[in-house]
Amino acid sequence: MGGTRGGFLVSVIARCQELAQLIAEADPPPLTIMEVCGTHSHEIARYGLAQLLPDQVRLISGPGCPVCVTADADLDAIVQIAQQGAIIATFGDMVRVPGPRGSLADARAAGADVRVLYSPMQSLEVARQNPDREVVLLGIGFETTAPSIAVTISDAAGEDLKSFSVHCAHKLIPPAMAALVVDPECRIDAFLCPGHVSTIIGTQAYDFLAEDYGIACAVAGFGPSDIMEAIYAIVGQIKGATSYVHNAYTRAVQVLGNTVAQAQMAAVFEVADAEWRGLGTIPASGLRIGDEYTVFDARNRYELEPPIERDPGPCICGDVLQGKALPTDCPAFGSACTPQSPIGPCMVSSEGSCAAVFKYQRQQG
Repeated sequence: MGGTRGGFLVSVIARCQELAQLIAEADPPPLTIMEVCGTHSHEIARYGLAQLLPDQVRLISGPGCPVCVTADADLDAIVQIAQQGAIIATFGDMVRVPGPRGSLADARAAGADVRVLYSPMQSLEVARQNPDREVVLLGIGFETTAPSIAVTISDAAGEDLKSFSVHCAHKLIPPAMAALVVDPECRIDAFLCPGHVSTIIGTQAYDFLAEDYGIACAVAGFGPSDIMEAIYAIVGQIKGATSYVHNAYTRAVQVLGNTVAQAQMAAVFEVADAEWRGLGTIPASGLRIGDEYTVFDARNRYELEPPIERDPGPCICGDVLQGKALPTDCPAFGSACTPQSPIGPCMVSSEGSCAAVFKYQRQQG
């Protein structure tokens, strides 16, 4: 078994090197490619893919980490709800993210009931077991996780679980990509489109980036050679002075995406403006719980104090999420801010670009 795996890795590395050579031989003009997926950021750092590319091909990370882009206002709200006695159900990465009133971990240390779940459906079981207490699920994530949250809300309605609600902070990827394209400080030439999100929304969701803005796009899988294949496809578009959405992940992604999952989202959620860390409020870039299910909207159940405005201090997570800075540009990176003692969410989340660079740069260094 070990020999088989070793041989596979050797072939993958050889393919990556071959693609890097082909990219270099294509001699592309200087170009900046943004990956919009936290898993891609980690794989690029893990395998040192940026170092394989010629100097004129620059990779930058974007807002592909759902934990990282969650705004301070949402962190502030969920901590306040925890302090009011509700059971908070959340994914693990959110527990340690520092907010204006501290993190959920801080709230738990002070006596709040914060429970880490692996599936949103588990929150319904918590509600069934605690009919006399409020249970609030923190709904975060992109189009990948939104369908499962939608089904959870629909099931709660079917069971009439009156103690259950969701604080919805879901984000939609394509509007954020558009906001970055029109920002003159970003100067993005191409997008490495996310694999997981694309299985839901399909390649068609990015057509407007190529057609309206002339941005080359390629949807990538998650192996190192998958990513290099997508970068090679982007370089081909740049050299050919054309732009379209290349699908380098055909084994999982289709043009129309997962229409069943899309219907699940549409049945429960409505598109709304959303606040993103670093990017501000982007029109039609988020989801809110629709009128039919408004009774399960935690925003309608709790009276909260206005969000606290805070100075992020040395943390430049907002700039990192826009590709305007690298993690290593942050004065706190690796010193005041580490995974053990994070200042910003990009160092907390398993999908954060700061956490990726910190982990793999040390291993490779």
